Amino acid sequence: MESSTASFVASPASMESRTGIAWYCYAVLFGATSIVIGVLWDISWHQTIGRDTFWTSAHLAIYLGGVLGGMSCGWLVLKTTFKGSVEERAASVRFWGFRGPLGAWLCIWGAIAMVTSAPLDNWWHNAYGLDVRILSPPHTVLALGMYAIALGALLLVLARQNNAAIQEQKTGSGLFIYVGGILLVMVATFLTEYSFPNRQHTALFYQVSCGLYPSILAAVGRAAKLRWPATLSAAIYLLIVSVMIWILPLFSATPKLAPIYNPVDHMVPPPFPLLLIVPALAIDLLIRWIKPAEGWRGWFKDWLLALLTGTAFFGVFLAVQWHFAKFILSPAANNWFFAGGRYWSYGARPGAWQNNFWENESWLNNPVTIKGLALALVLAILSARLGLGRGRWMAKVRR
Repeated sequence: MESSTASFVASPASMESRTGIAWYCYAVLFGATSIVIGVLWDISWHQTIGRDTFWTSAHLAIYLGGVLGGMSCGWLVLKTTFKGSVEERAASVRFWGFRGPLGAWLCIWGAIAMVTSAPLDNWWHNAYGLDVRILSPPHTVLALGMYAIALGALLLVLARQNNAAIQEQKTGSGLFIYVGGILLVMVATFLTEYSFPNRQHTALFYQVSCGLYPSILAAVGRAAKLRWPATLSAAIYLLIVSVMIWILPLFSATPKLAPIYNPVDHMVPPPFPLLLIVPALAIDLLIRWIKPAEGWRGWFKDWLLALLTGTAFFGVFLAVQWHFAKFILSPAANNWFFAGGRYWSYGARPGAWQNNFWENESWLNNPVTIKGLALALVLAILSARLGLGRGRWMAKVRR
C-alpha cells in the first residue's frame, strides 16, 4: 500500500520532469513583479506629480499584475476541474466544486481584492484628497490582494520545487527564492513611513523590522533547496529597489498639486533599501549549521535555531543599519547611486530636519532604549520561530 501511494503521489513529479515549470507559474511571477514595480512607481508618482488621474502608468502596472495573476490561475482552476488528469485533480484543493492548486486560489482571491480596491481607492481620493499614510483603507485592501498574489506565486513554485525531479529542483527553488525577494520588497514598501532613514535611530524602527523580516528570511532559508536562499532573496530585494532608485530620476516630471515647497523636476526615487542582505547571510549560515530533525528533537532544534537566528538578525541588523543610516543622511550619500537627500517629495519644506534623525518622545519617533531594544530582540526571535515553522511546512507543500 505504501509503495503504491508513493508512486501515485510522485506521478506529478514525473509529469513536471517532462514539461518543466508550467507557463502559468511564470505568468504569476511576472504579475507579482509588475505589482511591486508599479507600487514603487506609484509612490514616486505621488511624491513627484501628485494624483492627477487614476489611469496613471503606475496604476496600470499594479492592476496588470493582479489581473494577469488572477486570469492565469482562473484558467488553471478551470482546466484542473474539467480537463485535469487524475494526478492533477488529486494534487488540488476543492472549493465550491472547483479544483485547483492552493496557490491558484490565493492568486484568484488576491486579484478580486485588487480589482475591488480600484474604484474604492478612486472614490477615497476624490472624497479626501491625497493619503496622509500609505495604508489607507482602500490601500489596505489592495495590499492584502497583492500579498495574496505573491503568496500564491510562492506556493505554485513551491509545489514545483517539491514535486520536481532532483535535476529540476534548482529551477523551482530559484523561482521560490525570487518570490521571497518580491515579498521583502512588498513588506519594506508598506513599512516606508516607519523606516525612513531619519527614523532608523528609533526603537520602533527596529521593533517593526525585527518583527517582520526574520520571518520571511527564515522561511525561505528553511524551505529552499538551493544554497544561501535567504541571502539571495535579500539580494533580489536590494536589486529591485536599487534599480528603481537609479531609473526613476532619469524621467522628467513636475508637481501638479499645491502647495509646492520642493520644486522637483524629475521622478523622486525611494530611499535606499535596508541592508537585509547582511543579517540574511547570518541566517543562512545558522540554518546550514543546525540541521532540522523530527519529534521532540525537531521542536528543540527549531527553538534553538530561532533563538540563534533571531539574535543574529537583531545584532547584525542593528550594527549595520545604525551606521548605514548615518551615511545615508550625510552629504556623501547625496548622489545618483544612494539617492541620499533626493527622496523628498514636492510637499516637503526644505530644512535642516531632512538631514537629522527624528528622535523624540512620540510613539513613531521614540528614542532607542534598553527596554526598546530588548523588545526588538524578543520580536526577532519570535519572528524567526514563526518563519522556521512556515519553512518546515513549505518544504512539504505538494499541491
